[in-house]
Amino acid sequence: MIKNYLLLTGVGLAVLLAAPSCSSKRKTAQATANAPKAPQAAAPRDSTARTARSEGPKKVAPKKFEDFIKSNAEIDSGLFNIYVQEDKHYFELPDSVFDRDILVVTRISKGAAGLRAGMSGYAGDQINRNVIRFDKGPNNRVLLRKISFAERADSTQDMYQALLNSSLQPIVNSFDVVAFGKGNKSTVIDVTAYISGDNDVFFFDGRSKTSLRLGQFQADKSYVGTVHSYPQNTEIKTVKTYNLSPPQGAGGRPAGGGSGGNTEGTATLELNTSILLLPKVPMRGRYFDNRVGYFAVGYTDFGANPQGVKRQSLITRWRLEPKEEDVEKYLRGELVEPKKQIVYYIDPATPEKWIPYLIAGVNDWQAAFEQAGFKNAIVGKRAPTPKENPEWSLEDARYSAIVYKPSDIPNASGPNVNDPRSGEIIESHINWYHNVMYLLRNWYFVQASPNDGRARRLTFDDELMGQLIRFVSSHEVGHTLGLRHNFGSSSAYPVEKLRDPSWIKEHGHAASIMDYARFNYVAQPGDGISGADLYPRINHYDKWAIEWGYKLIPQAASATEELPILNQWITGKVTDPTYWFGTETNPDDPRSQNEDLGDDAILASSYGIKNLQRIVPNLVEWTKQPNQQYNDLGTMYGEVITQFGRYAGHVAKNIGGIYETPKTVEQAGDVYSTVPTDKQRRAANFLNKEVFATPKWLISQDVANKSGADPMALIGRVQNATVDRIISTRTINNLLKAEAKLGTNTYRVTDLFNDLDKGIWSELAKGQAIDIYRRNLQKHYVGSLADLLTPPSAEMRSRGVPDPTQSDVSSVARGQLIILRNRVSTAIRATKDNLSKFHLQDLLARIDASLEIGKD
Repeated sequence: MIKNYLLLTGVGLAVLLAAPSCSSKRKTAQATANAPKAPQAAAPRDSTARTARSEGPKKVAPKKFEDFIKSNAEIDSGLFNIYVQEDKHYFELPDSVFDRDILVVTRISKGAAGLRAGMSGYAGDQINRNVIRFDKGPNNRVLLRKISFAERADSTQDMYQALLNSSLQPIVNSFDVVAFGKGNKSTVIDVTAYISGDNDVFFFDGRSKTSLRLGQFQADKSYVGTVHSYPQNTEIKTVKTYNLSPPQGAGGRPAGGGSGGNTEGTATLELNTSILLLPKVPMRGRYFDNRVGYFAVGYTDFGANPQGVKRQSLITRWRLEPKEEDVEKYLRGELVEPKKQIVYYIDPATPEKWIPYLIAGVNDWQAAFEQAGFKNAIVGKRAPTPKENPEWSLEDARYSAIVYKPSDIPNASGPNVNDPRSGEIIESHINWYHNVMYLLRNWYFVQASPNDGRARRLTFDDELMGQLIRFVSSHEVGHTLGLRHNFGSSSAYPVEKLRDPSWIKEHGHAASIMDYARFNYVAQPGDGISGADLYPRINHYDKWAIEWGYKLIPQAASATEELPILNQWITGKVTDPTYWFGTETNPDDPRSQNEDLGDDAILASSYGIKNLQRIVPNLVEWTKQPNQQYNDLGTMYGEVITQFGRYAGHVAKNIGGIYETPKTVEQAGDVYSTVPTDKQRRAANFLNKEVFATPKWLISQDVANKSGADPMALIGRVQNATVDRIISTRTINNLLKAEAKLGTNTYRVTDLFNDLDKGIWSELAKGQAIDIYRRNLQKHYVGSLADLLTPPSAEMRSRGVPDPTQSDVSSVARGQLIILRNRVSTAIRATKDNLSKFHLQDLLARIDASLEIGKD
């Protein structure tokens, strides 16, 4: 299989293609004969298609423009002039667009009734993205190529030609030339079959089609709706009908879950395909640095390493440049407005009362861009009405939007569409699912109700919900500006400061809104912290990250020359944890966690539990609604226990934890270090006290009797998850490696099991009765150890699950089971409680069985 490559010739300041605007979209053919076009890009391109010769039947010669396009043809002028005549669609391609990179983005304009797959299938969903290029081929044909950017080399280096010879871009379609424009400066092709049919360039990609179970295309039930062209883009709206494939999930539900019920027959969707001309000269990229949280586009550079290849990544960001008349002001440090403002429109389908809050969430980022030197750089706006702008469309690739989706999915997401050559963000459609309010209500209830009386009910007033919507709007907009989650930002703040109202007003409770640091659950009643001081906000890290990514560096002539300056900006902040980025993907660093607060998870979780203890006795009162049953009571009880589980998880990650602090060679200190021994021991003691000792404060028979909730199952879920975290191949291996490196100057695996023995098995020494919660916990503990005696299945290994039998992990597990067997045998004789005795006898049998299996 031939891999696809794109070869770039370097980076520089971008130059937008100049294109005349059209005062009227509908014109006659005679009135639109080929306006002058911008010249072709000077960058070298694959010329194979132009020089190739092929044998075959002679084609009908293309006609002259005036002989082919009839006077009554419908025309839309823009990037491509569009002609519709005799039920056929023709594109007139000016010579200036040949060999140009063109972005194609396809979205669902109207979703099929009942067709859902998890979070996909809704209007506004992106279902494909490609970069294409039109080439002039032999025998009067136009070739459509699909372009890849995976591998590159500088055109000034010897490697460039070698890579060019091995990187022929694939031809995915070809079109007969039906006519040439006046002066032979443009080419007319018939695209009717291509846009009325089905293909994976303009319509669904394979993954999206599989997710939605779309099978055979039904041509007789599909048609082209409208085709409109604008100066920089062309928009195609089509209706597509597909047979539905059999459902893959259990119970006849679509693959990937979802609430849809369309499980047989056909599905009809309206799609919008945006064809957008990319800049002739790509924006100068900025190289990714894992010490600042940006999304990135990656590629293999064959020229950056003289003795090999190098993986390179460019951050994704909008193009922000000062106007020509303001360049000197910008260089002097004055705030200037950018040439092109970042604008997010609010979907007209959005309920009116939430629009101001969504707009505020966008505008809140203005202060961050001021730190990068731009004022009014970003703004949220209402979408224009048809009367104000009849050509405005939510699907038009020129417009970014927050798209409101009538979905029961409690979520929101902020993707962006970017130029893969440079990382330049072209546009974004933020997905705003209606039921995100359900999520916000639950979070705020369990984290803030002890400090905010407005949260002690199930239906929040519009002002409170609006402010919560505003914070989520800001978070999602941050993603579309290029920012990743910063799960480490909350670890910058001392826990006790989160109870200081004056400190909170100045600093907030987390350094970044891109963290999952929802609400200040550390604050206690009486601290005087409520309302806006409980919400997240755009903060110190966010403003600095925007500055790092967007501030221009005029003294650098290239992205490579920017590197030492960008590095200095980072190293200048290393002494202040407020500016530290903690990735969302590190499984070992307890500083990088979602839903946590403060620099000490043990102390923060202790405060969080105190607040949960205030909620439980009030659950019945705070959740009751007139003429309603107790379903919501059960839901919120489950939410309280889920929050309790988060606290347990935050603490458990400290055991076997490894701090990761990426550094360049200019920075002192280690990149990787073990969590201090004292903190790991404190974590184990916390779990023994708060999680493994039956949390009786969580057991509410009143709640259980009214809602049907099962405290035993819910509490057991938290306890089991905590055991699984610490009695795991990963945690035990981390402890073993730390001991190998540090000897006795660390928290060893034997220390962990000695501490767990004091907590989980405390009844054995005294022959005490064991309650049912503890019996279930102990059974799960034995099962977790037993699991470490056998290798994972082939399917689990394919998912990266490590094999405990290939290390000391299984040895430790076997040793602990043998020790436990002896203790259980002794305890059976000492206990006088019958249920406890039966339980211990059962444990003994389980241990014996696991040790026997382990021998095999």
